[in-house]
Amino acid sequence: MTAHNRSARPLRTPARIVSFAIAAGAMALTAGCAGGSKVKDTAYVARDVESLYFAAKERLDNGQVKQAAALFDEVERQHPYSPWARRAQLMSAFSYYAARDYGQAIGAAQRFLSIHPGNKDAPYASYLIALSYYEQVSDVERDQQTTALARTALTDVVRRYPESAYAADAKLKLDLVNDHLAGKEMTVGRFYEKTGKWLAATMRFRKVVDDYQTTSHTAEALFRLTETYLALGIPEEAKKAAAVLGANYPGSEWYEKAYELMEKKAPGAMGVNLGGTKPTTMG
Repeated sequence: MTAHNRSARPLRTPARIVSFAIAAGAMALTAGCAGGSKVKDTAYVARDVESLYFAAKERLDNGQVKQAAALFDEVERQHPYSPWARRAQLMSAFSYYAARDYGQAIGAAQRFLSIHPGNKDAPYASYLIALSYYEQVSDVERDQQTTALARTALTDVVRRYPESAYAADAKLKLDLVNDHLAGKEMTVGRFYEKTGKWLAATMRFRKVVDDYQTTSHTAEALFRLTETYLALGIPEEAKKAAAVLGANYPGSEWYEKAYELMEKKAPGAMGVNLGGTKPTTMG
């Protein structure tokens, strides 16, 4: 599969409903809260905090996630100063996430963090926010504003809570998001190159090399830079891009193409002083 085809696909998570880590976090929130009354009525009437909380939990356990979210919100509304309200805020965020109402999930988790920034469940709330953005990542052909927000939120989890149970998964998803954002830059860059907008294309490919150098798109970006620099009449910059490509991806098809292009457009430019050894023929 080519890099172009990979970049055209939207991100997919192994399980689109609820990941193991996030479900485990929700279970931890309800630990020690077993029992209580099982209220059947979901009407928003005044009731004691435990009855209301366990009515919400019962709906969640039964998969009625939207009703659960509404009832957890009601716990906070009717009993804002109760310890149960703090739990209900996060359970509301989890319920909205399970219902794929990601905007509401983000809002509930952000509200929890604004009120309880140092709480032991703050890593979980931050992770919920990051996952809610991540689930909305779209195809690279579309606007990537949400993808950028996912990157920021995932980075926040890794940076602020490196020892938490959620950091490893956040790192994995961050790699996927970075690859996705690089894919968007490549898509736009290829379009500019195809239409002869060499400078605009160069800026896009340069961004991939500078900001997303650990992604799967870097080798192609360096080759495209070789092309666009030559088109702009800057063979020295093209030579540098090709040399970096040769030093880091010596056996790749992109370096083979770059070497052939340089030999054609700037004969003898790929000297050993720049790491530009002749590539072996690829089978």
